Amino acid sequence: MKIAIIGAGYAGMSAAYDLAKAGHEITIYEAEDSAGGLARGFKDPKWDWTVDRFYHHWFASDDHMLGIIEELGLSDKVLFPRPYTVLMHDEKWYPFDSIKEALLFPGLGWGVDKLRFGLVGLYLRLTKNWQDLEKVTVDAWMRKWVGKRVYEQMWEPMLIGKFGKYHKDVPMSWFWARIHARTTKLGTFVGGFQAFADSFVEKLRGLGVEVRFSVRITKIVRKPAQKVSVFGEAGAEEYDKVLVTTSPSVMSYLVPDLPEDYLGALKKLKHMGAVVLVAALKHQLSEDNYYWFNLPKKDGFPFLALVEHTNYVDPAHFGGEHIVYAGDYLEPGHANFYMSAEELMDRFAESFARINPKFERDWVRKVWAFKADYAQPVPLVGHSQNIPAIETPVEGIYFASMSQVYPWDRGTNFAVEIGRRAARLMMG
Repeated sequence: MKIAIIGAGYAGMSAAYDLAKAGHEITIYEAEDSAGGLARGFKDPKWDWTVDRFYHHWFASDDHMLGIIEELGLSDKVLFPRPYTVLMHDEKWYPFDSIKEALLFPGLGWGVDKLRFGLVGLYLRLTKNWQDLEKVTVDAWMRKWVGKRVYEQMWEPMLIGKFGKYHKDVPMSWFWARIHARTTKLGTFVGGFQAFADSFVEKLRGLGVEVRFSVRITKIVRKPAQKVSVFGEAGAEEYDKVLVTTSPSVMSYLVPDLPEDYLGALKKLKHMGAVVLVAALKHQLSEDNYYWFNLPKKDGFPFLALVEHTNYVDPAHFGGEHIVYAGDYLEPGHANFYMSAEELMDRFAESFARINPKFERDWVRKVWAFKADYAQPVPLVGHSQNIPAIETPVEGIYFASMSQVYPWDRGTNFAVEIGRRAARLMMG
């Protein structure tokens, strides 16, 4: 078959890999100038390694991603450094990246609260019945079983940070999936994620896949002669089948012939955007070598997380500079989407100083800002009944996005999984 794939993120590349190995003729269209989707990277002239636009890492449990890396013969370039995650309590930072450290966290209090926290964590690790958990919200379930104090201290700030106005609507199945799918062991790739994406593209080209960068697709239409026309700025090309790996909103206008019920399902899907500031600093921000700071907005922080990347990988890869991320999930249209990198840095500087009182604005050599309207799908109660099928009602057209990996959360691991699942469906 002659197949087009729209998008060179990890879903699109993984689908292309399996389809090409099966002997099909594959063309990937990508609107950007490089592969990787939201995990694309960039590199300053001072650096040897790339840095992600939107921060990513792999978990030791990411079997789909680590599996395809092994198939590609690139496992020797995967690194698993030991980072340190911390959480604030009474203006102090406490390690928070293991069960033991979580149980010692003073924000839990003592006695029954700590006991309930431990029992709830154990239950969520052991149970496989996420279907019942999607019938109730995280907010309601946690308040009942872990208690008001623990929930409001530990989990509610994270939910508010990730989901904004939707934080009380997210099903407990989403939280269950985080407990099941994530580990404290975090992985990256030699040279950064962009180096991996570039290597993936080269492997695909070696299999005969044509990858067209900087090509924006405008419309996809099913023709009466059992072909699917893909329209771009340079005209149209016909294919036997097409896989779209964009956001649901882009899918809804790319395929104008989608029936109302499928189109309605796409439009019902909620999401949050993301704004990320990347700063190259002359000095180390966290002198305690902390890597990931979970920052509750109730304590006055204007972003959800601060990540000092070079407390995870050696700053020597970045010319001795210290790379810091300040990231947040926001509703599209939030004021931060319209601010420049310098304006965001001015706004965030006070929070940098709360991490390290020595911080001065002149520590900052350069800043970059990256923004995406579609970055975090928002599942709602009963979400499994509302997920659009990969095989659309329009014959020959398929759709695979991070909104469909539920109950799992978005990430490169599940992008690989849904891409390969789509490829199997396309091959029958």
